[in-house]
Amino acid sequence: MTPAENQDLPPDDLWSIGQLAERAGVSVKTVRFYSDRGLLPEAARSGGGHRRYGPDALDRLRLIRSLRTLDLPVPDVSRVLDEEGQEGRDDALEDVIAGQLKEVGSRLAALRWREAALRLLADCATPQERAKRLRLVGAVSTPPGTAALARFWRCWLPARLPSRVVAAVVDRAVPVPPDAPTPAQVLAFARLQDFVTAPCFVPGPRAGTDYGQPEVHASGKGYRPAVLYEGLPEAFELAGPDVRAGRAPREGEALDCFVAVHAAALNRRDTPDFRRTLHRMLAAEPRIDRYWQLASEVATPPAETAQPTPGSIDNWLRAALRAASGTANPRPDDGRVHNLWP
Repeated sequence: MTPAENQDLPPDDLWSIGQLAERAGVSVKTVRFYSDRGLLPEAARSGGGHRRYGPDALDRLRLIRSLRTLDLPVPDVSRVLDEEGQEGRDDALEDVIAGQLKEVGSRLAALRWREAALRLLADCATPQERAKRLRLVGAVSTPPGTAALARFWRCWLPARLPSRVVAAVVDRAVPVPPDAPTPAQVLAFARLQDFVTAPCFVPGPRAGTDYGQPEVHASGKGYRPAVLYEGLPEAFELAGPDVRAGRAPREGEALDCFVAVHAAALNRRDTPDFRRTLHRMLAAEPRIDRYWQLASEVATPPAETAQPTPGSIDNWLRAALRAASGTANPRPDDGRVHNLWP
């Protein structure tokens, strides 16, 4: 009912702003605040220009107060109130609550990261150690983002990989920061972020050198990296149970799949001679091993056993290939193809 339609209502059917405030248990200032913002429309005006409200305003005001008690912003409150019908109002309220839960969760995660970072700094044996940790954690946002880690992998991966392959690699390789980290996990993440932003990983003219991407990622090798990166996850999945069980590297279906994927990527056939050649080609990449070590520390909750990473599984499969080939482990600088997950 509009204010004009209410002009002829008996005065006893309408409440003054003071009467509405008294019935709702709030101040006149509060009623005026919501009314001025369009959340609580007035039903009419008295002859002296004073606001008048109908009985339905009391229920609306109580609903407004309930929503505001949850710290919902005025625009969200207005969105809920503007919906016609109970079903529409319930849908709008559900959406608003979901959005607020997400925001509160993010704020709580930020607080937990701050608390863990402060505990990390408090638990230092020397001022030098505290200064070093402060530099590391000071570079991490709260809650932390993973853009730098994803960017590292996009720079490290071979050029011209299909976007879906790149996305799959990044999804597997980038750990999800825990919502409630321990100080040790905060330190591991800070070290990981510091590691991937080090100058030696900046892409550019040094790619293909000891400070850039692996040599295999350079062009002109007759190499199909997309075939490798699409096929390795299957080999890793097959080897996962052995790695989790702590079994020694051995021949089997996982190794066969691992070799077959490399053979397809190199346009070769899986033969005993190829396996010996592949073993000599594959070399450890200590820098990426360090990445996987820190990523595992970030992802492993307290008192839980660390799960295998793609990097640790790749190392297990290369060790299985070495054992099956009956050859010595090559020196890191002997290899021409670094382990690619690696």
